Amino acid sequence: MRSLLLILCLVLVYSIEIVRICADPTDGFTVVPLTEWNFEIQRPYDKLLEERYSFTDGIRRLWVYADDKPHEPDSKTKPRTEIRIRGLDYSSGVWQFEGYGFVPNGTSGAIIVQIHGGTGHATTLILRMYEGDVQYYLHDLIATNLYDKWFRVNVIHDRDQGIVEVYLDGTLKFVTQDRGPGDLYFKCGVYAAPPKVSYYMESRWKDIKIYNKCL
Repeated sequence: MRSLLLILCLVLVYSIEIVRICADPTDGFTVVPLTEWNFEIQRPYDKLLEERYSFTDGIRRLWVYADDKPHEPDSKTKPRTEIRIRGLDYSSGVWQFEGYGFVPNGTSGAIIVQIHGGTGHATTLILRMYEGDVQYYLHDLIATNLYDKWFRVNVIHDRDQGIVEVYLDGTLKFVTQDRGPGDLYFKCGVYAAPPKVSYYMESRWKDIKIYNKCL
């Protein structure tokens, strides 16, 4: 009898693990409708939109140069061409960004995904591309060898629990504590934050979605 119970327990644990592995990060979430208004393009202030951004056949291509101007004349920040998800700022709840990204070989040092805002910090999350590898800020390595291929990015921010999860191609790759409350929102594209940025930086995005979980 004891052996049978042990076998049943092992089967249960194995089944739970299979469900966890096979579960999609968007399970239990509700997609939030987006329009083009929600996609605010931040680009060097002295450049026309088409000089740093294109949207063709569902693919949003964003590029910037290391010596470009910031996005506003009085800004002291570095050059960027980014999609800022507008109108869905949050300070509580569970929110998720999803998109398929593509970074061409040669783009290095660029921030490609952000959660902007936090307590005492400009950002809660930064995913940075270095020579084909994705890092959390400048330290934790999340994934390797992602140049010249489409990869799915899911970022879940549970602000109520203070937890951020990063999934790549449906697999959980990184979990960290957030940086506290604030006016929070998602961004993607290319931001030329030092150190060691390449002169030319580009990323492409498609099928961008925002999800919310009602608890």
